[in-house]
Amino acid sequence: MIYNKVCVEGFGYSFPPEIVSTSDIEVRLSSLYERLKLPYGRLELMTGIRERRLFPADMLPGDESVRTAERLIDAVGIRREKIGTLIHASVCSDYAEPATACSVHHRLKLPTNCEVYDVSNACLGILNGMIQIANRIELGQIDAGIVVGTEVSRSLMETTIASLNSDMQLDRRSVKPAFASLTIGSGSAAVLLVNERLSKTGNRLLGGAVSANTEHCELCMSATDPLGRGGGTLMQTDSEELMLRGVEAAAVTFERFLNEVNWQRESINRFFSHQVGKKHRQLLCEALQLNEKHNFTTLEYLGNTGSCALPTAAAVGFETGFVADKSNVALLGIGSGINVLMLALDWQRTLPITTLPQDADTIRKIIEVNGM
Repeated sequence: MIYNKVCVEGFGYSFPPEIVSTSDIEVRLSSLYERLKLPYGRLELMTGIRERRLFPADMLPGDESVRTAERLIDAVGIRREKIGTLIHASVCSDYAEPATACSVHHRLKLPTNCEVYDVSNACLGILNGMIQIANRIELGQIDAGIVVGTEVSRSLMETTIASLNSDMQLDRRSVKPAFASLTIGSGSAAVLLVNERLSKTGNRLLGGAVSANTEHCELCMSATDPLGRGGGTLMQTDSEELMLRGVEAAAVTFERFLNEVNWQRESINRFFSHQVGKKHRQLLCEALQLNEKHNFTTLEYLGNTGSCALPTAAAVGFETGFVADKSNVALLGIGSGINVLMLALDWQRTLPITTLPQDADTIRKIIEVNGM
């Protein structure tokens, strides 16, 4: 896929207020750890995740998506009547129907001729939304569009902890599929795309490549209790196999990506990949033959925030100066399924989005872990 008229004006994000450390989770799992003689510190050692953040228990995803989108729209300074598409693209939604995008559209006071709908595709939803908006801009159907999503992980974390503590049949082998659920954090992210005629930045979306390796669609599966018995959300993940097959699919897609946008590996100044764990990041960089220092990491203090992970990393990376003006930037998305979506940006400059006071400490820690 190639684009000639599309610019990415900016990325936005919101951090949840509540911080939960990995050590806090292990303390809550002390009965399991002691019964199976698991060493404390194991989860952080395996993943590199020190903390994750949570939104209030009574908050709907759309509530935070409104705040995130509002913040980005204000920072970019686009007139709302110019926005012709709004996509809500997280795994989490307010209700089965109507689309979460409906309430977000209403509260953002966007025009009535703005197309509104939801997209969900595991960790790739927001990137998929970017492509759908870019296609409409390229075709001349709209001038601008925004994709936003909010992931809320509290239910998954709480249900997983309760399940692990109550299941006396678990052993060291059978407990493994549940551990990925303890790396999930909450987050919110948005991306605003415009026709180049409206752009204040000149940050062009050059194109990208996709692939679907769906023979591995059962390696990570999550669902809310379908019978409505209050069982909460549970997820089963073959983390090792998912990581290997995901990196394998990414390596194949990356070669097509480079050819599609006419880049060499050396053309890429900075890149943002999905935020899963430190081992995944290392293997991905090795497989793609990219310098790990050119990748921006947020997982240590945000965990895996699903569809919001990559765009949040990009938002913070741009905001903190990790990406210099006039840089080639790659977005390297991988989602369970397994699906891969890679996008190329000719990044010219970043419009400022002021860090909120309550986020300053986390931003400082993220900067430090990236060696900035």
